[in-house]
Amino acid sequence: MFLDGLDVSMVGVALPSIGTELGLSTTSLQWIVNGYVLGYGALLLLGGRTADLLGRRRVFLIALAVFAAASLVGGLVDDGTLLIVTRFVKGVAAAFTAPTALSILTTTFREGPARNKALSIFAVFGASGYSSGLILGGLLTSAGWRWNFLMPVPLAILALVAGIALIPRDRPADAGGHDLAGAATLTAGMLLAVYSVVSAPERGWADPVTILLFVLAIALLAAFVVIEQRIAHPLVRLAILRIGTIVRANLAIIVLFGSYLSFQFMLTIYFQAALGWSPLRMAFALLPAGLIVAFVSPYMSRVINRYGTQRPIIAALVSLSVSYVWFLAFGGDPTPNYAADILPSVLLIGVGFTLAFSSIMSQATAGVEDSEQGLAAGLVQTSGQIGGAVVLAVTTALVTAGSHSADGAAVATFEQYRPGLILVTGVALAGLAVMLLGAGRRRRDPEPEPVEDDVLEPAVP
Repeated sequence: MFLDGLDVSMVGVALPSIGTELGLSTTSLQWIVNGYVLGYGALLLLGGRTADLLGRRRVFLIALAVFAAASLVGGLVDDGTLLIVTRFVKGVAAAFTAPTALSILTTTFREGPARNKALSIFAVFGASGYSSGLILGGLLTSAGWRWNFLMPVPLAILALVAGIALIPRDRPADAGGHDLAGAATLTAGMLLAVYSVVSAPERGWADPVTILLFVLAIALLAAFVVIEQRIAHPLVRLAILRIGTIVRANLAIIVLFGSYLSFQFMLTIYFQAALGWSPLRMAFALLPAGLIVAFVSPYMSRVINRYGTQRPIIAALVSLSVSYVWFLAFGGDPTPNYAADILPSVLLIGVGFTLAFSSIMSQATAGVEDSEQGLAAGLVQTSGQIGGAVVLAVTTALVTAGSHSADGAAVATFEQYRPGLILVTGVALAGLAVMLLGAGRRRRDPEPEPVEDDVLEPAVP
């Protein structure tokens, strides 16, 4: 989790330096990011289910070794195409490590207070990795962009050694390992779907190729659904999608990642392009949000134990919505006062993410058999990635549409970002309305059994 956050934020800071040294166009630089998103978002669901079927420990360790190797190669290559290939391979590896790591936690610790605390600690490392990456990215880029790729290598090796020593051996699931047609249609359909989303802003949403790719992706995913309904041992048991809490958790993470990632994307560009801030100053401006997640997340288990998962998720969406509205109202000053105009939005977005992440992960894996924990983990993480990619793609299109003045000259003003900000605000408010509607139709979360908050109690094998 720490590695994923670290890698994503460090590489984003290094993009301008990479483009200068390797002679890459803006389009090619975009694929250094999108290559990772393509491999990660497209294969998360398959990665989580593969962990159930082949064994979580085995899949985790192999994927982590691939992640380390791809990081090393990425820091050594001198060709832009090869660099993009290594990013895709890293995304594929992360698509197997991320849901497998989550399912290792959810199968190791009993559902309830123990699992909630484990998930809270899990969230701490993700936030710490992302926040550290923003600062380290700015510092390492000044020494050379390659260090941004080489930095994760020793950490991945350390995690690999710790995994070999600490992760208990587990048994693969008894059924579901022979659905080759389902695996093929799911992989191809998700790859096409994610590729369509990340390439649409460049090609155009109404472009015939974009439309054809979306149609093919839908056809492949429809074929996957038909196969899963007819095969004796499906790769994915579709009945899991009829569990209300899981559906709500997946909708919530679509809203969380879709609005949060798009908002942060606009802030990083706005601070540097419109306000003229350096990458390091921009990183420090966003740092309070990461610090809130890092320092408050360990206490989220107590919140979930007392109030359940739905109420913290609703509170999180309220916090995010207020954050976006505040920035819309006060962030457009050409010479903003950071403490009064920007910091409140940054703090509120940190509070929102803190309340949401652990609660969503807990709700998305609650009541699921151990044999399908990888599936549940992959499903919620896939929803987050797809939601983030779709909203970010639309946001990018809106910002780009307003990025030139009437005479064609590039401009960088707050008005350029206003349509995107309105979009993320609308996404957050729509998600809040759906969660409130769902809360009104369901019973209150059952009270957890009284277990000490400070104890991480493993499940009995």
